[in-house]
Amino acid sequence: MNLIAELEAEQIAALGKTIPDFKAGDTVRVGYKVTEGTRTRVQNYEGVVISRKGGETLGASFTVRKISFGEGVERVFPLYSTNIDKIEVIRRGRVRRAKLYYLRDRRGKSARIAEVSNYKPKAAKADANA
Repeated sequence: MNLIAELEAEQIAALGKTIPDFKAGDTVRVGYKVTEGTRTRVQNYEGVVISRKGGETLGASFTVRKISFGEGVERVFPLYSTNIDKIEVIRRGRVRRAKLYYLRDRRGKSARIAEVSNYKPKAAKADANA
């Protein structure tokens, strides 16, 4: 592993965040910290992940798309942001590509994503290295 990757791995470990295993096509609920004046609250944003970029690096991000009052709304979240309270996977989607930008042009039934019925979580990295 090169020096930059080692430094990034240290910083990610120092954050102490547990990121669930999710990919494009999964429906997630992101608890995002919103500050209004002096008060801070957690606002949930639930939608389909249409892309992930940056891999497992510190600068990684993911895009979530939802339909709000008949309009498609997309939001990009930094994966290791301190403003993200939690990420919950609601449904696992069965898709055949990494970026689902085609969903922007679809409405109704054609925008549906089939659910994975036989999902197996990835083996933990500690187990893979042992």
